[in-house]
Amino acid sequence: IPGLLGSKLVDSDSETIVWGAFGTGTLNPNKPEDARLFGLPINTGKNLYELTDRVKPAGTLDRVVVNFGGYPIEQNVYAYILGVLGVGGYRDEQRHDAGQVDWGNDHFTCFQFAYDWRRDLVESAKRLDLFIKEKKRYVQDQIAQRFGIKDRDVRFDIVAHSMGGLVARYYLRYGAQDLPPDGSLPEPTWAGARNVDNLIMVGTPNAGSIQALQVLVEGFKPAVLLPRYPAAVLGTMPAVYTLLPRNRHHPLLDAGNQPVEDIYDPALWIKHRWGLANPAQDTVLQMLLPDSADGAQRQKIAVDHLKKCLRRARQFSKAMDRPAQTPAGLKYYLVVGDSEDTDKTARINSDNSI
Repeated sequence: IPGLLGSKLVDSDSETIVWGAFGTGTLNPNKPEDARLFGLPINTGKNLYELTDRVKPAGTLDRVVVNFGGYPIEQNVYAYILGVLGVGGYRDEQRHDAGQVDWGNDHFTCFQFAYDWRRDLVESAKRLDLFIKEKKRYVQDQIAQRFGIKDRDVRFDIVAHSMGGLVARYYLRYGAQDLPPDGSLPEPTWAGARNVDNLIMVGTPNAGSIQALQVLVEGFKPAVLLPRYPAAVLGTMPAVYTLLPRNRHHPLLDAGNQPVEDIYDPALWIKHRWGLANPAQDTVLQMLLPDSADGAQRQKIAVDHLKKCLRRARQFSKAMDRPAQTPAGLKYYLVVGDSEDTDKTARINSDNSI
C-alpha cells in the first residue's frame, strides 16, 4: 500500500494523468482546469463523501518519469521495494528493476493497492476491505487450480508506506465500518485483522507530521523545476488533514513560544488565515469555483470545507489513538527510517506563517 502521492491518478473521461507524470506538457495545478482536476470539489450542504469527481487511481507509482523539453528523466519510487518483495516470494504481475525481473506466471502472491490519496482515509479503508476480499478469492482459486487444495484459509501480509500505514491500521481495527456521523467513535471490531497476519509499516506517521500542517498552510513544491501546488488546492483533500500532528505532543507554538492547545480548531485557522481560510488564496478559489462570482461566497464555501475536513480529521485521529487490545496472531512491524531528522515542533510567526 503506497503512501501520500504514491498512486497514479487519472481522469477517467479524458485519460489525462492528474498525478504521476511531470514536466513539459503535463498537468499544471496553477491553471484553472488543471487545478479543478487535481483538487477535490468543495461545496456547502454536502458531506465529504458526496464531493466526488472523475479522477480515479490507476496503479502504484513504481517509477516516475519527468519530461523536460522532450528529455525524460526516470526515478524509481516503489520499484525497488517491489523487487525485494518478489525475491522474498511476494510476486506481482509487473516487471521491476528496469524490466530485468520477470516472474513468469508465478505472480499470484502479491498485489498493489492503489487508492485516491486525496480522499478521506476511511473511504480508502473501505476500498481496501473490498480489494482484500477480492484478492483472497483469487488466491484461493489459484491454490485450488495449482495444488488441488480447495477453500484454503488465506491471510495476507501488508507492507504499507507512510499514509498507507494509516489506511491499513484503520482497516485492521474497524474493517469497512465508517466513522459515526454524530462525531462519536466506532467500536473496534478488528474485522480486517481476520484477513491479515502481519502489518509492516514503513515511515508511517502514526502520530501525525508537522509537514502536513506546513503544506496545508504554504502549499507544496515537489521539486525545483516543478510547479507549486497551492495551499487552497491541497486544502480540498481530507486525507492531508488526517496527517496533522497530535495535540498531546504540543507540536505548535504561538509567537510567544506557548503551546497551541488545539491544532484542529477551525478558529485557529481562520485567525491566522491558513489554507482555505486565507483571503489571499481567492485567486485559487476562483479556479476551483468558477461558477461563483462573489469573493465572500467563495470564502464561505472554502471555510465550510475546512471545518468539515478538520472535524473529520479529529474524529479519525481519536479513533486511531483509542486503546484497543490487538488480537492474538496479528503482528505489527515498524520501520522508522534511516536516522534522518524530521521536524517535531513549529512556531507561528508574527506574519501568521509557520
